[in-house]
Amino acid sequence: MITVIREWDATTYDALPLPHLRWGRRTLERLPLSGAETVLEAGCGTGRDTAELLDRLPQGRVIAVDGSARMLDRLRAKLADRLDRVDAIQADLTGPLPVTDADAAFSVATFHWIHDHHALFANIARALRPGAPFVADCGGQGNIARVRAALAKVTGEEPEPWHFAGAEETRRRLEAAGFTAVEVALVPDPARLETGEQFESYLATVVLGAQLDRLPAAEHRDFVRAVAAELPEPVVDYVRLEFSARRAGD
Repeated sequence: MITVIREWDATTYDALPLPHLRWGRRTLERLPLSGAETVLEAGCGTGRDTAELLDRLPQGRVIAVDGSARMLDRLRAKLADRLDRVDAIQADLTGPLPVTDADAAFSVATFHWIHDHHALFANIARALRPGAPFVADCGGQGNIARVRAALAKVTGEEPEPWHFAGAEETRRRLEAAGFTAVEVALVPDPARLETGEQFESYLATVVLGAQLDRLPAAEHRDFVRAVAAELPEPVVDYVRLEFSARRAGD
């Protein structure tokens, strides 16, 4: 399946109370670093986790890859004083990456937007040196089930812009791509927001973007409110797929 790279409202995205902050910290805690590595960040977004990575890499650098030009523009503005240690690259993670022999790979809240995990993991493996660690977080099996049910009620269709993989299939795909020491877990982690404007803005910017892209702008607000009205409370029922592995060959 072809990966569709979509643009994001990067400014609104950064202004929201994102649970991605704790996901990023949690994922970084699982990444062993000495401080001098070159780290591939797969799906860097606006640079939220890139900044944390740079703090942990005083003698290292980050290769920050994303498919969204707006996200990368925001990253460059946010990290303007540290761009000497960042290579910001716009690329499709399922296509060839201009990266070889990176010392580690890191990703937060990206891979559920990519359907072809076979190509994704094989690409990342090719970008890493033997023995390099790879840690990631993304939406997993059961993620946003209530939101998806609300969407189905509003649209009459089963919404599938995402790929919420299970633990065992992820383990098999990582091993097939050349990773060892694979550890995978599904972790429920719901996010509660304020009723009304904040919840609707969050849904529009973070969750429902793929659906809104197909609608005229004049219909966006009513669509988001209709989905929110189908949910019993302002909660996004996240289930995180967390995994760690090492590139074979160490």
